[in-house]
Amino acid sequence: MRSRVRGVVLTLEFEASDRLLAAAEEWGNRQMKETDEALESKVEQALLEIENLVSGATEVDFEIEGATVRHHPSDDLEAFLEAQTEDTELSPSELLAKHVDLFATVFLDNYGDDVERPPNAPPVE
Repeated sequence: MRSRVRGVVLTLEFEASDRLLAAAEEWGNRQMKETDEALESKVEQALLEIENLVSGATEVDFEIEGATVRHHPSDDLEAFLEAQTEDTELSPSELLAKHVDLFATVFLDNYGDDVERPPNAPPVE
């Protein structure tokens, strides 16, 4: 979904993928955070990586409601995604969702492997 005001894209919206949700849950377990807080962290990490690569930005503007992510892209990211829509049949929101999904497991060392947790960490499950 894209919101427009006078032809300017203000917000890109997408649903967090199962992969992103699983990575957030894993991140939360490792960081001893609630899943919703961990999802916010993982989305922020992914959006920062994407925005920084495309525009050099070091801050991102986004909201999360449930599994719905709303991002207010930089002009450079917006142009980048618009250019990609010409080569694909995907919307900028769908493309952003795919890019975020690629970064879902960033900062998860040995993602999927059993990693030793601190001895004072609460049990997982």
